[in-house]
Amino acid sequence: MADPGTLYIVATPIGNLDDITQRGLDILNSVDVIAAEDTRHSGKLLSHFGIKTRMFALHDHNEKQKSQHLVGQVQQGQSIALISDAGTPLISDPGYNLVNVAREQGVDVVPIPGPSAVITALSAAGLPTDKFLFAGFLPVKQQAKSNELETYQQADFTTVFYESPRRIKETLAVVETVLGKSRELVLAKELTKHFESFVKGNAQDIIEWLEEDPERQQGEMVLMVSPNKAQQDLPAEAEKLLRLLMEELPTKKAAAVTAKMFNLKKNDLYKLALTWQ
Repeated sequence: MADPGTLYIVATPIGNLDDITQRGLDILNSVDVIAAEDTRHSGKLLSHFGIKTRMFALHDHNEKQKSQHLVGQVQQGQSIALISDAGTPLISDPGYNLVNVAREQGVDVVPIPGPSAVITALSAAGLPTDKFLFAGFLPVKQQAKSNELETYQQADFTTVFYESPRRIKETLAVVETVLGKSRELVLAKELTKHFESFVKGNAQDIIEWLEEDPERQQGEMVLMVSPNKAQQDLPAEAEKLLRLLMEELPTKKAAAVTAKMFNLKKNDLYKLALTWQ
């Protein structure tokens, strides 16, 4: 049951409705009102589970205007649940402004954990998960997209992006140009749904897979980029030496000395050093 005067952040299914938690259902049934990204979309979820709690729309276009009003309602004793169209609210979905205002004003904010496309995709991708970065959606314009991808060129962690069906092929082409033809990727689509798919390979492999069937270019997509192997293979002592030498020598010279000491490629070390500056 919901406690009065509480804002709940409730995760909802990303595809399969059976993935909602019992706690999530209990909260949605018992709060005074549900703030939903799209009331028509969420209405189907509530109808499926026989939930009759009143809803209203809270989305990117009205969140700033409504946040203070909602926090005021919670301060007066009402309980409110925030949900997005799918998954965990605030993860590339509305809700940040509301939660920020609530925290600033001392309102209780309680997360009700559940589905998240980021974690679901990572758990079955077969890429390193001990260290990863969720980077949301890449910029739409090609140059801006290239510029952002360049910042992950030497990443020693898995990088996760959301992407739309209409831009996925273009994005994969830019990934190949910026990160190289050999960079390992995994594309996850339609997670938890009937046509759920995971495709592993380089950018061209995945483009070819998408082009084999137009229906593969539909649905929600999560693109995961493997760590840079050169960064992964760098011995800890070599990294330590390179960083020390960079304090006293020009970057190119520091890279050259380190490469000679550890029998590594000077250009790889130089490119890596540039990412530290």
